[in-house]
Amino acid sequence: MRRRLITRNEDGQAMVEFAMVAPILFLILFAIIQFGIVFMHSVALTDAVRTGARKASVSRASADPTSATQSAVLNAATDLDQSTLAGRINVSTSAGWTQGGSVTVSATYPYSINILGIVVASGDLHSATTERLE
Repeated sequence: MRRRLITRNEDGQAMVEFAMVAPILFLILFAIIQFGIVFMHSVALTDAVRTGARKASVSRASADPTSATQSAVLNAATDLDQSTLAGRINVSTSAGWTQGGSVTVSATYPYSINILGIVVASGDLHSATTERLE
């Protein structure tokens, strides 16, 4: 008696499996890209605020140290939208611009995480740095 093996044709199986998994993989990829962009903006904002605080700590004797600090923050934040950041920089001192006092430079920058056109998260990134006035 002869037994016959019936084999099924499995051509295209990998393509069907990939078609089922690909949307999830691309969704994860787009999410990673969006979170990376937000993280890059956070690092740029922190670096710009630190630069502004360093400028403020050494320019207390200038004519307008507040505007010098704000322009230093804007000049350091080349990766961020300048028009959005311009109105969100705050410079405050503990006891005026006197030597030995402290200056705090803070800034906020809006973020939005969009995955395929759907806003998943949004809000403001915050950064603040305090320096001693020289």
